[in-house]
Amino acid sequence: MAVVSALLEILERSPTIGDVFVELMVFFGPLWIAVLVGLVVGWSWKPKWANLGRDKLASSISTSSSSSSSSSSSSSSPSSFFPALILSLSSGFGSMSSLSSLKSQLPSCISWISDDSLEKETFSLPSTTNPDCGSSQLERETSVVVTGEDLEHLSQLVEVKDGGPAWIHMMDRSTPTMSYQAWRRDPETGPPEYRSRTVFEDATPEMVRDFFWDDEFRSKWDDMLIYSATVDECSTTGTMIVHWIRKFPFFCSDREYIIGRRIWQSGRSYYCVTKGVPCSSVPRRNKPRRVDLYYSSWFIRAVESKRGDGQMTACEVLLFHHEDMGIPWEIAKLGVRQGMWGAVKKIEPGLRAYQKDRASGSPLSHCAFMAQMNTKINPEYLRSLETTSDSPEAEIINSSDKPLGRSIPKLLFIGGAVALACTLDQGLLTKAVIFGVARRFAKIGSRRL
Repeated sequence: MAVVSALLEILERSPTIGDVFVELMVFFGPLWIAVLVGLVVGWSWKPKWANLGRDKLASSISTSSSSSSSSSSSSSSPSSFFPALILSLSSGFGSMSSLSSLKSQLPSCISWISDDSLEKETFSLPSTTNPDCGSSQLERETSVVVTGEDLEHLSQLVEVKDGGPAWIHMMDRSTPTMSYQAWRRDPETGPPEYRSRTVFEDATPEMVRDFFWDDEFRSKWDDMLIYSATVDECSTTGTMIVHWIRKFPFFCSDREYIIGRRIWQSGRSYYCVTKGVPCSSVPRRNKPRRVDLYYSSWFIRAVESKRGDGQMTACEVLLFHHEDMGIPWEIAKLGVRQGMWGAVKKIEPGLRAYQKDRASGSPLSHCAFMAQMNTKINPEYLRSLETTSDSPEAEIINSSDKPLGRSIPKLLFIGGAVALACTLDQGLLTKAVIFGVARRFAKIGSRRL
């Protein structure tokens, strides 16, 4: 009531418009300063018990959904890519380095004290690699974490026949030696999903495959990756379980990933699946926060160069990525769209450096060696998957077909929801209610236009 009476007092003075504006600025200025101070203090003093319920829920999910994470087109990542994306493109384009642009805009993940000590901590993981893939519990887990169902799901995504929502075109950019296109879609449940097509000139599918798989070299071009280790592997199928920790700015907590990955080969085309998997040998901690819902897979093949000489000297990469990093999805989408191209441009210099390193005769890293252990599949088998699939063909929509004017009220509602969510509370339930109401009003506003 005090706020209402103060506003009425300002308006009853019959001042000019300029006077009203000045009075309102003077009135609201201290309020927003107080909000920002409260925001910082609240996040810095957050009690440890605040995340207990969420951690228990995430733990129960991870133990029951190791296979569903790849069959549902919504990842357990964000994160990711992302901020995910969004896109350090996860184990292929990696965990969305484009999500690095998100990090400065994501209030729900803010933690005033960072885990700087994490870089100094030594992680000890059991080494249980065995060529027989069956002499230990970890080896049995490795043999089933990524299966033929994951290959089938990726094949359907590549052929746009997975039965999911329509893909909305987001971006079309290029450089003299690289072209990039990106799409997004919003499933009924789960985080936003991203699809991208990247073409690298003068690159072979095998080189690009090894580049994305090579965790040792990744640390030279992906500054978000502060720790990586192989938890287990199978030298028969090439399946690996790897442990990643990705660094975020000082006001965000780091993220931990347990990733299962495997490659199938059909001629000179490669189906590379990476997804979040449960792993009993790596205990869950309060920090860094583990990302359970994570899916990042890509299809690599040789294509004709854009020079038009008829030579298959370019390499096409189709990436499909989604993750839930604990960030409000509406905010994540805005951040990914803003920072996607800047993050993608940083990948090509890493690839070119990798090509030079390999050309110089440097020995293969262990991860690159494992990338060459592929499960061979017959092209006829893939065609049979396409014919037996009952899923309808997904649609690809050009974003230019959507009227821009209708998106403005929605952005206003979402922007207001962000400010309100940050002002009132950092709890997930409060934010969920606020964003749900904002989206409902945004839809109403769009229908009225």
